[in-house]
Amino acid sequence: MALKITDQCINCDVCQPVCPNHAIDMGETHYRIDPNLCTECVGHFDEPQCRMLCPVDCIPQDPQYHETPAELLLKMHALSKKHAV
Repeated sequence: MALKITDQCINCDVCQPVCPNHAIDMGETHYRIDPNLCTECVGHFDEPQCRMLCPVDCIPQDPQYHETPAELLLKMHALSKKHAV
C-alpha cells in the first residue's frame, strides 16, 4: 500500500527530504504523497522514513492502494531505472 498524509499534517518539513522516491510534495494545505511513487521505503529502508519521523503520526496506509511487499519492491526497481535515465 502507498501511504498518505492526513489533514492533521503540521507542515513541519521532516518527511519530504527523507523520501527516497521523491513521492512527497506540498499540496494546497499540507504535504501529500504521490501513490504512484510511494513504495513505503521498501528496498531502501526497513520502515517508512516519513512515518518514522512524523511528530504528529499523520501518515497512515492509504486503503485505496493495495500493494504487497513484492509489488512495492518491483515498483522501487522500476522507479530506480526511471531516475537513472
